[in-house]
Amino acid sequence: MKPRRTDGPSASASISQRIQELGDWRGATLARVRELIHEADPDIVEEWKWMGTPVWSHDGIVCTGESYKQVVKLTFARGAALEDPRGLFNASLEGNARRAIDLREGESINATAFKQLIRAAVAGNRAALAQRSARKKK
Repeated sequence: MKPRRTDGPSASASISQRIQELGDWRGATLARVRELIHEADPDIVEEWKWMGTPVWSHDGIVCTGESYKQVVKLTFARGAALEDPRGLFNASLEGNARRAIDLREGESINATAFKQLIRAAVAGNRAALAQRSARKKK
């Protein structure tokens, strides 16, 4: 596995450990989406936040990867602002900011569409960062 940028020496290791600890379809699913995230954006930063949540960031949070008994939930911090032409978002649809993708056992994700969402989320973070910088200069 290629080295990953992290917010500290243990974030990537903590995510890898979580994947191993799950040891079932949830671990395999989390490992697969992690791989897709890094394919979509090689400069993504892995973080370990909120007492054990994998987080992928680039100029802000892109998405989190939580594992529950019935789903692996990928929550996009600015998901409501993203176009989702393939309809990957299937959870947290009522919020003003976040959107999520719930993956259940036996389900797969459209890799191309998912990578497009990752890239769009990074672009959205960059745009928001540029806006904040422009406001500060005024």
